[in-house]
Amino acid sequence: MTKDIFEKEKINLTPENGFNLIGIDYFSDSENQLYLIEHFDMYQDALSAKKDRKKPEEYFVLYKGPNGEFFCR
Repeated sequence: MTKDIFEKEKINLTPENGFNLIGIDYFSDSENQLYLIEHFDMYQDALSAKKDRKKPEEYFVLYKGPNGEFFCR
């Protein structure tokens, strides 16, 4: 997956409100490798769900900051 495609997918999966737990499908084609696992209203809940995964490093949380900037943790 190229960096541009990855960034576009991240932007498309970032919610207007709340936090999305995102997974990566390494076996998918070069597009649509990112997929939504679950939406959370609170960051702590999304972070806990990520930590509960078998390989937490393969997941991340997407959200928008107060000025509309995109964050990935």
